[in-house]
Order: sequence, then structure tokens, then C-alpha cells
Amino acid sequence: MKTYLDWSAYDTYGVGDAYAGIPATGGNYAKAVAVCMNNHQCQREGKGVMCPSYRITLDPAHSTGARVKAFKAALNGELGEYPFTHPDLAAAMDLCVSCKGCKKECPSAVDMTLIKTEYLAQKNEREGISLRTRLFAGLPRWLHRWRRPLAALVRWRNASPAVARLAEFWLGLAASRPIPPLAERSFVMPPAEPAEAAETRGKVLLFVDTFSHHYTPEVAEAAVKVLRAGGYRVDILRPAPGDREPERPLCCGRTYLSQGLVEAARIEARRVMAALAPALAEGTPIVGLEPSCLLALRDEFYSLSLGPEVGQLGKQAFLFEEFLMREGNKGLKLPLTPLPGGRAVIHGHCHQKAFAAMKAVRKVLGWIPEFEFDIVEASCCGMSGSFGLEAEHYGASQAMGELALLPAVRAAPADAPIVADGFSCRHQIKDGTGREAEHVAVLLARALG
Repeated sequence: MKTYLDWSAYDTYGVGDAYAGIPATGGNYAKAVAVCMNNHQCQREGKGVMCPSYRITLDPAHSTGARVKAFKAALNGELGEYPFTHPDLAAAMDLCVSCKGCKKECPSAVDMTLIKTEYLAQKNEREGISLRTRLFAGLPRWLHRWRRPLAALVRWRNASPAVARLAEFWLGLAASRPIPPLAERSFVMPPAEPAEAAETRGKVLLFVDTFSHHYTPEVAEAAVKVLRAGGYRVDILRPAPGDREPERPLCCGRTYLSQGLVEAARIEARRVMAALAPALAEGTPIVGLEPSCLLALRDEFYSLSLGPEVGQLGKQAFLFEEFLMREGNKGLKLPLTPLPGGRAVIHGHCHQKAFAAMKAVRKVLGWIPEFEFDIVEASCCGMSGSFGLEAEHYGASQAMGELALLPAVRAAPADAPIVADGFSCRHQIKDGTGREAEHVAVLLARALG
């Protein structure tokens, strides 16, 4: 079986382990599926992320364990000659939101997100790629080439119920869900202020992802302000000399991976690796803002056959708050002042939770004098990139949000800050409660005065 991702990390899995049966075909991909030991941790409620689809249905068929069983059947030849297009496998994967909760919370660390990417790649090969898949996956390119007309089209669609219904019929975009509007302008590096010119703590390289670049440039601008206030020289990660598209901003490839377009994701990842080469050689910290994008550099990049430099990247790439916490342990002090407002509500992106990054959020927010906050004990917000935009998944998306997150936001005082680092999470919060959530970087920038 030809696989699109590199599964060699699982080469020795199963040696000496009491595996619950490695499938007959699939090679190392089959071993990645077979790490499940049927302990049913994915069929639980309460604390943690896993498994969002089970939590809203309480049906074991929508759990990580059931998905593993479906994949075992597929790889054992029980679903026919073309198992990746079989309805049983499609039904099992339908509500998977790629939250990575299973990778963190499952004792066997089943990486269903990566398994799903391979599944979608196999499915696309057999069935072809739909227009909606191309639209979602190719977002970084569409935004670079057609930003202005796309912004106008989104405004028209959001303002017109008739156009929204037409888009649902034609593309499967939920008419009840507003499409996130683009910012009036994309990110531009702000000039340094005199008070920020010290640069006593060295250089950092800021990775401004597609969403921060085109939708929320204020997040990247706030991060620059905070880092400069801490005494850092901030450079923006830009395409390497010789890049075939030097004007197009860099992209981690997450949108392509989420839709199973692995080769397109690999192209984006190679652009990133080429741009990062000097920083990796110099040991310069790489700081990212969007959890799913930055953490792709520390996770999915290992499966894209990018070379040994990926191992070094994993040591130098940090989420914004992770970097601040690390530097705080080395003496960093930010001149933060109290913020007005009630007790804040903090929501963690699924990938932040999967990579234990919420500790850093808690630590850094504790630097703000007199700042009180609660971190919502919630599973996936339900938006999960394009999942909440899809007509067939809109109801499930809303149900996931209503489990804990949206009620907690509604119960918060009107003047309480709502904080969520994930772009999709902020979108879900806005749609479900009318409240505007902000990135940690924006909150800290406000606390600078």
C-alpha cells in the first residue's frame, strides 16, 4: 500500500508489545492504527478534550476506539478492494474534528489526526478532490492572489441570506454560519518605537501564519509590541532567497493537511524549512501565534519527509506564550499594568491542550497585576477549522460548543476579557455568544499600556 505520509516513526511499534492485532496491510500505517489498546478512555465525559464527537452523541461509534476498529477492518480487507471510499469508514470518520486529544489523553497515544490525514489522501486519490475541499485547502493561495474580490464576496455572502443559501446548496457551506471576514488590511510589520529599541535579549523570528496575516493582523502586531517591550529584536519569517513565490507569505500547510492534500502541504512545508535554515543554524527562537500552525512545525512536519532538520526545529519552535514562559524563567520582566474588567474566561485550543501548552498560558497571564481568570474545562470548541463551516456538520459543531465553552462565555461578566488563541475558537465564540475573544498577545499588549 502506497502511503502519502511518512509513517517510519512507527517502524518498531509492536515489537514486544501486546498489540490488539496489527492489520494485514498498510505497513507502518497499520501499526499507527494498532497502537489502540481498547481501554475506552475515548468514551468518557468530564475533564479533557477526547473525544468531542463521542461527548455530543454518547455513541461509541463516534469514538477513537471505534475509528480504530473501522481502520483495522479496512486494512484487513474486510471493506472490499477500495476500503478508503467505503461508507463504513466514512461514517466512522465523519465527526472526527482532528483535535489531537487522543494523542495526548489516550494512554496509547493514538494520533487519529494524522491517521485521518492519510485516510483523506487515500480517499481523494480514488474519488477526486471536490471544489469545497480545494477552496478550504487552498485558502493561503486564494488569499494571496484574490484577497480583495474574496473579501467582497464574503461580505456579500454574509449580508445576503439568499446568497448564503445558494452557497450551501452549491458548496455545502452552512448558511447559518457567517464566514469569517478578512481584515481591511493584511499584516504589515509595525515600526519600532523609541522605547522598544533596546533589543537587549537577542533576536526572535516571528512566524505570522495565514490567519494572523489576513484575518487578524492585530494579533501579530501585538506580539511584536510585547516582544519588543521585553527587549527582543523581532524579525518576521519570510520566504528564502530563491523561493518560487517570494511575494506569497509562508504557510505551514495545515489547511492542506486537514483536507488530505499531502503533497501540497509538503510544498508549503519545504518553503518554511528553506526560510528557517539560517535560524536553525544560528539557534534563533521561532515564535508562532496560531496553535494549529506553529504546532504543525513540531508535529506533522515529522511526517512530511523534510529531512533531519525537523528535529532541530522541534527544539526551537515555540508558541508565543511558551516562549515568554521560557524567557520568564531566565529573567524576562514585562512592564505590565492592571487591566479593567471582571474575571476573565480563558479557552484553550485543542492543540494547545494536546501539547501541554496551557501551563504557559496560565503562567504568562499570571504576570498581569491583579488579573483574575478561569480556564474553561472544555473539549473542542466545535469549529475546528472548516468543520463548523460545513453544512452537514454545523449542528455537531454547535453541540460541541454548547457542552461547556459557550455557556461559560455567556455567564462571564460583560466587561470580562474572553481569551482564546485559536482563530477558529474565536470565530465559534463570536458566532455562539456575540462576544469578541482575543489572543493572549493582544491582552498582554493592552496590559503594556
